Amino acid sequence: MLTVKDLLHIKSLEGIKIIAGHQGINNEISIVNIMENPDSFDWLTSNELLLSTGYIFKGNEELQNKIIKELSEINCAGLCIKMKRYFDKIPQNMIDHANKYGLPLLELPFGYSLSRIITIINEKATAEYDSLNRRSLDMHNVLFRIALEGGGIDQISSELSKTINNPVIILDRDWNLLYYTDREGNHPPLKSCFQLVKNRPVFPIEFSETIPKNISEIKKSIKRIYYGEDKEIKCRIMPVAVANYVYGYIVVWQTIRELVEFDYIALEQAATIMALERIKAREIEEVKLKIRQDFFDDLLTGKITSMDTIQNLCDLHGLKSDYTYYCIVINIQPVEPQSYEDMVVRKYELDHTAKKCMDLVHDLAGKADGEITCFYRNNRIIVLVGKNENKPSIAVSEAKAFANELHEELTKKIKKTTFLIGIGRQYKMIASLHKSFSEAHEAMRLMHRFDDKREVSHFEDYSVYHFLDSNIKPSEMEDFFQKCLGSIYQHDLSYGTSFMNTLENYFIHNRNVSEAAKAMFIHRNTFIYRIDKIKEMLNSELKNSEELLQIQLALKLFRLLNKM
Repeated sequence: MLTVKDLLHIKSLEGIKIIAGHQGINNEISIVNIMENPDSFDWLTSNELLLSTGYIFKGNEELQNKIIKELSEINCAGLCIKMKRYFDKIPQNMIDHANKYGLPLLELPFGYSLSRIITIINEKATAEYDSLNRRSLDMHNVLFRIALEGGGIDQISSELSKTINNPVIILDRDWNLLYYTDREGNHPPLKSCFQLVKNRPVFPIEFSETIPKNISEIKKSIKRIYYGEDKEIKCRIMPVAVANYVYGYIVVWQTIRELVEFDYIALEQAATIMALERIKAREIEEVKLKIRQDFFDDLLTGKITSMDTIQNLCDLHGLKSDYTYYCIVINIQPVEPQSYEDMVVRKYELDHTAKKCMDLVHDLAGKADGEITCFYRNNRIIVLVGKNENKPSIAVSEAKAFANELHEELTKKIKKTTFLIGIGRQYKMIASLHKSFSEAHEAMRLMHRFDDKREVSHFEDYSVYHFLDSNIKPSEMEDFFQKCLGSIYQHDLSYGTSFMNTLENYFIHNRNVSEAAKAMFIHRNTFIYRIDKIKEMLNSELKNSEELLQIQLALKLFRLLNKM
C-alpha cells in the first residue's frame, strides 16, 4: 500500500515536503481527492489524501484548526496544500494542530497542478489495490453466504463487528434497536450507555436529528460524536438503503480502534446485505399479513358463517371466539400528501406510518379494558377489542374514552397527519363482529357528512340518523320536514332569525331553558322569547309527547337534508 513516506520519494513529484504531523508518515494512501468545500466531511473516507489550494480556509483560523482535527478523526492520509496561491507559508496554528493530531501536513510546490498530482498518485496506488480487492471479495462472500443460509441480521452484525473490531448497533429507520454486538475491550460497554430494548429507541432524538435527511444519497458512512456522561465517543453511521429508501442504520461504536480503509468497505458491504435482509423480512411479513388480512376481511364482511370455521381460524390468528368484541376504525389522512415518483417507496412510506400507528395502539392496549388485535387496511387501522364474555360489557363511555386517548396520542406522535375514529357496538358473538365494523364505518361517514368538529364518535351517537337515512327516501324526508318544521325554516331564511338553532338546543339540553341559553351565549329571557315565537308559529305548547317526537325527528332530518 502506498504511504505518505513513499509519496515523498516519487521522483516525478520532487519538491513535496512534509512540514508537520510526522507521526502519520506511514499513513496509507488509497485515493487522492480535492477539498475545496468546508461541508465535505460527511463524504470523506479514511486513507484519502486531500489536496487543496487553501482558498476555503484562508484567513479563518477556526476553520483551519477544525479541518485538521476532522481529517485526523476520519483517518485521512494527510492534507497537501499548494503554495504561493493563497499561502506563502502554512499558518503556524495548522502546523501545531497537525503535530497534535498526527495528521501529515504537506507543502506542494506552485508549479504542480492538482490534476497532475492526482494522476501520478492514483497510478502508484492502483497497483496496491489487488490485495484489498481480494479481501473485499472474501468479505462479500462471507456476508452473502450468511444471507443465503438464513443467518439474519444477528449473524451479519456479529461478523461485521468481528471484522472491524468495534461494537456494532443495528437500528431500524426510526432508530429503534434491531440488534447489537458488543466486543471485549469496549469501554464503556454498550449496556452501560443505553437501554438496549428491542424495537425501542437507542439514541436520544437530539443525536438522530443531526443525521442529514439525504443520508441515503451520500452512499457512505458519516462520522458523528456521541456525548456520553463523561466522554465523547466517535460513531460511524451507515444508512441501510436501496433506491434512496432507508431501511435502517448501522452504527459503529468506534471505541476499540480506528477504522481503516478495508473496514469502510466491509461496512458498505454489510449495509447492502442488510438491506436485502430487511427487504426479505418485509416480504415474508407481507405474505403473513396478507393471509391474516384475508381472514379479517372475510370475518368483518360477514362471509364466514360456520362457527367451526370461525373457531379454527380464530385460534390460528389470535382471536378468542368466546369473547365479546367491538370494532374501532381509525382513518389515516396525511395533511400534506407527499408525491413519490417510485410507487414502491410510496407504499413503504404509507406502510411505515401505519406501523407506527399500530405500535401506538399496542402501547395503549392496557387502557382498553380488553385484549387488542389490530391490523392495517387501505389507509385505515382496524382495532378489535375483545373481552371475556363472563365479565361486564364495555360501556359506550369507556370505549369512547379509550378512543379519545388513542386519538390524542396519535395526533401527538404522528405529525402532519389527521385521524378520524369511528366505534361500533359490542357484540356477544364473534360471528356478528362484521356489524360492529360496519357501524364504525357508518359513524365516520355521518361525522364527515355533518362536517362535525368531532374526531371520535360511537355509532350510537348517530344511530337515529342511520335509521332514518337507511330506511326513508330523500323525498319522503323532505316532505315530513316541511310539514313539521317548514314554517320555522322558511322564517329563518326570510328574516335571518335563528329559530331552528334555538329549537335544536332546546331539545339537546332536555328543554332546560337556562342550560340552552347558556350554550347559545344569549340571555335566558331572549331564549324564552324565541321559544314563545316558535310555539306561536307551530300553534303548539310543545308539551304533547307525539308532537315532541315528530319535532325531534324533523330536527334529525334537518341535518340529514343538509339544511344547516
